[in-house]
Amino acid sequence: MTLLIFSVIKVLGISAIASLIAVLWSPFLINFLYKHQLWKKTGGKKAISGEDAVVFNSLHKEREVSVPRMGGMLIWATTAFVIFFFYGLSLLFPNSWFTLLNFLSRSQTWLPLFTLIAASLVGLLDDVLVVSSLGNYIGGGLAFKKRLLIVALIGLVGGWWFYTKLGFDVVSIPLLGHVSLGIFYIPVFVIVMIACWAGGIVDGLDGLSGGTFASIFGAFAIIAFSQGKVDLATFCAVITGTLFAFLWFNIPPARFYMSEVGTMGLATTLSVVAFLTDSLFVLPIIAGILVLEVGSVILQLLSKKIRKKKIFLSTPIHHHFEAIGWPAYKVTMRFWIVGIILAIIGVLIKLLG
Repeated sequence: MTLLIFSVIKVLGISAIASLIAVLWSPFLINFLYKHQLWKKTGGKKAISGEDAVVFNSLHKEREVSVPRMGGMLIWATTAFVIFFFYGLSLLFPNSWFTLLNFLSRSQTWLPLFTLIAASLVGLLDDVLVVSSLGNYIGGGLAFKKRLLIVALIGLVGGWWFYTKLGFDVVSIPLLGHVSLGIFYIPVFVIVMIACWAGGIVDGLDGLSGGTFASIFGAFAIIAFSQGKVDLATFCAVITGTLFAFLWFNIPPARFYMSEVGTMGLATTLSVVAFLTDSLFVLPIIAGILVLEVGSVILQLLSKKIRKKKIFLSTPIHHHFEAIGWPAYKVTMRFWIVGIILAIIGVLIKLLG
């Protein structure tokens, strides 16, 4: 019982510390972003199919060129700092209880931390190009195909590590039990990571992405803890804590946007956490909002190609609700509610086995 209580304190306590640290250094980040005017220099956005996103631009054009991007740095930078801080304490005081607070472990947090930092740095490069004159010249950032390739490569490294280093090749399927994928575990890993990365399009309204990812990582913190993976649970809880701090400055009117430096790291890390907890088949439930967002875009593209007309006024679907007259805060809060309910359902299904 004492170990259980300490584990709970570790998960919740370090999450609270991460949230506090993030809140404390947020003003410095915000001042830096505004001082250097790190926002789009020209308004307007293109749809995935290439034409101007007329509806979206009518709703967001002015905000696009007045609110800085790169707010996602708050999340991954704080998470990385906290995990290395407690790791450093465990090295400085090897015979103290600080060693129990360390949550940097090869089997649980190495890979999600690597994914978070690597993907976030790619997102940072994309954001730098977007806000610079060079970004305007090449079309507003890294090309979609380049980002897709980079995410696939990260997924390939991750899948290879899981299969060869950790010995993972089994997934749990409801009603069927455990199914061995063998070498096919690696391509499945890559596909899931790409799918999660696509869910990053949820970043579009003040507070929407922060609240959505907070409920998702909070759910996986519970799942990891239930499996005895306390280090991974702490990692997920730390991300959740930093997301709460991010939300403090991102709720309307947002002081900054998460942008690719945040969504790219969070979405790809999510796929790694899902595999580490063997939660692949509840991932679409827990991350149901991301599925809804990506699904709306896919349906829109198919409808425009086949039927030559749109299903939604604008995609991702949260912009459709804006276009039909819902205030942005109503869209955000209702998506939060749906996301939390889906996260609870997903956790229950996973715990029930």
